[in-house]
Amino acid sequence: MTQEADKYGPQRKVLLIITAILTVLPLAPLINRFIPPIILGGWNFDLVISISLAALLTWFVLRLFRFLLLPAIGLLILVLIYNQLTNGYGFDHIMRDYRSMVASNWGRKEQKEIDLVLTTSFLDGPLTRTVKALQSKVNAKDSVVRNFAVQHSLDYFDIYQTKYGSLVRYLSLFKYINTYFKYVSDTERDEYFATARETILNGLGGDCDDHTILMVSCMKAIGGHCRMVLTEGHLYPELYCGDKKAFEKMQQAITHLFADEAIDNIYFHEQDGQYWINLDYTAKYPGGPYMSETAYYIIEL
Repeated sequence: MTQEADKYGPQRKVLLIITAILTVLPLAPLINRFIPPIILGGWNFDLVISISLAALLTWFVLRLFRFLLLPAIGLLILVLIYNQLTNGYGFDHIMRDYRSMVASNWGRKEQKEIDLVLTTSFLDGPLTRTVKALQSKVNAKDSVVRNFAVQHSLDYFDIYQTKYGSLVRYLSLFKYINTYFKYVSDTERDEYFATARETILNGLGGDCDDHTILMVSCMKAIGGHCRMVLTEGHLYPELYCGDKKAFEKMQQAITHLFADEAIDNIYFHEQDGQYWINLDYTAKYPGGPYMSETAYYIIEL
């Protein structure tokens, strides 16, 4: 009996090690969902903490309740299958979270500051009238705008709300508008600035100024702070992130939640220690490339 037990001893240890690894792999991203971002020296220590906690919990079960490990793995797999079928946290989310872990700590996206060059090519009169006309079209209190913003702030990333807080609402809203907005130009002679209500009711069609008015109105309706940047022949919105620490948290959220996009850099403007990121319809993710580095005017709201 002793010789036979010794014979199967190494095989049993290998099986336990494989079982432990299979437990840690899905458990780490599950735990990470509930840990807020912890960024130290440019590294995401919340990911390290998640993996460590998953390994510690697995070791504890193996040490004291080894007979429960296999049933626990089975239950975890069943939960993930159920979530996959019901659009909850399933296998595809685990794969995305692991890709995000690698991107965050071993393939970090660069922060690329773009100097905002202000020029005065416009005559003061026409520029002032344009700025006032754009400001007058922003209305975050309109019921149609408010309802639209709230509804689509819940469309994506809701399972990560515990981790990133209100950022997931802004990023969800951006994703919806960015996905469904269709460019329709104005007439050659007349420039028409549509309100956000009009753009919503017409099915999200319009030009760059209509998109910008829509984006900033909707963001403001759910608590975001935005501004408009007027360039030559173009207008785009920017979202306020806060100080450098808040910006790094936003960067992690974008890298994680938009992991399917080809993110090369996170583009931003920084003024007096305050960070702003691009929300233009030409960018496939928040903080995407700017169309122009020259601006006629920054329109505060």
